[in-house]
Amino acid sequence: MVFETQDEEEWQTYMRRLRAGEIQIDESTLRIDTLCGRLVQPTTYRLSSFVADPACGPARYSLPI
Repeated sequence: MVFETQDEEEWQTYMRRLRAGEIQIDESTLRIDTLCGRLVQPTTYRLSSFVADPACGPARYSLPI
């Protein structure tokens, strides 16, 4: 996991910084999740980066555990 928050403004600020190049991450490996809590829990915004899985060969990726 690269970044996680339940604050939408904080999420938007982080994503603006990422797009502006202030944060150095290989964008081709990113996964964005929005976990909707609806009325029971707050919404969670999550940015994850895929990592190479040596067991799958050089071109395969898996999410970190």
